[in-house]
Amino acid sequence: MNNASLEAKKVKEAEEAFDRKRRTVGLFGAPVLALLVFFTPIDAISLEAHKLLAITVLVALWWITEPVPIPITSLIGPTLAVATGVVKVGDAFLAFANPMIFLFLGGFILAKAMMTNGLDKRFAYWILSRSWVGSNPKRIFLAIGLAAALCSGWVSNTATAAMMFPICLGLLTSIKEMFAVNGRTIELSEYKYATGLMLMTAYACSIGGVLTPIGTPPNLIMLGLLDQMADIHISFFEWMVWGTVAMICYFVLAFIVLTKMFPADVDKIDGAEEFIKAKIAELGNWTRAQKNTLFAFVVAVALWVAPGFISIVFGGESSVLKMYDRLFPEAVAAMIGALLLFILPVNFKKREFTITWKEAMDGIEWGTLILFGGGLSMGYMMYKTGLSAWVGDLIVTSMGGEPGQFVMISAFCVMSLILSELTSHTAATNMIGPLAITAAVSAGFSPVPVCVGIALSASLGFMLPVSTPPNAIVYASGYIPMTKMIRAGVYVDVIGIALVTIPLAIYLVSFIVG
Repeated sequence: MNNASLEAKKVKEAEEAFDRKRRTVGLFGAPVLALLVFFTPIDAISLEAHKLLAITVLVALWWITEPVPIPITSLIGPTLAVATGVVKVGDAFLAFANPMIFLFLGGFILAKAMMTNGLDKRFAYWILSRSWVGSNPKRIFLAIGLAAALCSGWVSNTATAAMMFPICLGLLTSIKEMFAVNGRTIELSEYKYATGLMLMTAYACSIGGVLTPIGTPPNLIMLGLLDQMADIHISFFEWMVWGTVAMICYFVLAFIVLTKMFPADVDKIDGAEEFIKAKIAELGNWTRAQKNTLFAFVVAVALWVAPGFISIVFGGESSVLKMYDRLFPEAVAAMIGALLLFILPVNFKKREFTITWKEAMDGIEWGTLILFGGGLSMGYMMYKTGLSAWVGDLIVTSMGGEPGQFVMISAFCVMSLILSELTSHTAATNMIGPLAITAAVSAGFSPVPVCVGIALSASLGFMLPVSTPPNAIVYASGYIPMTKMIRAGVYVDVIGIALVTIPLAIYLVSFIVG
């Protein structure tokens, strides 16, 4: 067993020991703290809001410590709220029928069809086979990152990382074989370029998620909370405009940091082009299922972005745009694309269609949908009981009474990043989102900039293997020493918040208000 494997084993054992302690403390400590909060007199809020505050403390701490699965915790909140008389059952579980749920559901089914039918691999290999890539290690580095980022804008970052991982391993094998032919033996676990390539894969998978509302759960959570708590609707097209800017900035930052820290020591990787060509040959010709999947995907995307173009042509307040939004909101567009997959035939005589229900079921992240619904439910109940207004005033007061928008955005972005490094970024966004919206409203600011900042910051978990599934996947390769992941992650996290999230959020202020 080499040094990298020993290090990985020690780190894993330390993580497991920490997780056991964290879960045990949370399991018993959170209910005790919730009861203390309930029995502490707070005259400024109603009894219902006081009960909900105690429930929120329990849910938030269990989201962080995970003594039970996070989706189960998301159901505990609304269940306890009904059982303790905070709200009626219809109000508590109304959020689980939010249209955003069906936008996510349709996106999951489309993504599963792309993976099942090999459309994602075909796209990734298409980028890697471009003439400008060739055998140049730096351009291969760039192409791998581009393929991962663009795929993860539509497919889950975990699935994208799982797809790109073997591609990277194959390219690194080509490097090792090239050195062997030239009489040089290398250990990939100690080879800088191998570390950089793996990190670029993981980082790009997370970075690509900011591109679209369905790219990563924090995006939709913040959009859903804005719609529910502030009556502000952000369209798919609007988010993609901001997401494209953020993705490009994040990507360029990660590319520069990683190429500087982990440069290649050769000008050409012999065998890289042959490897890609062989993989493309394995894919064969386009199948009917792939063509059907591409058609359904294009239909959904066209319906998602059409309002942006209608707004440009006819104006943002035109009757044409209002009619379109009423007939084809984002959730309906997603469902149209997903439902086409069950209607477009692959072999009609055998009644075979593009995707089966069993395949679709395997691709739906039910836990994410439940967590999303639970977060929206807690936000709605906080708003309905007046708890959110009290918390918002408390936060504003703690910031000096009249915090600047820059200070507020910075504080919540950093909070989002820190929590996302340590726990699920979806749970972190669920916790911070309602607080940020109410604090912004209490301070007299538009909640949109801080919400966008939180969503973008939640995608900046690059320091630890536990921060994101892509990090964990590439760390398992043994090619990434923990110290190097932390060092690279610190650079991207800190510079990412300072140079991208906050300036983008400030720009949104003038964009929306103006």
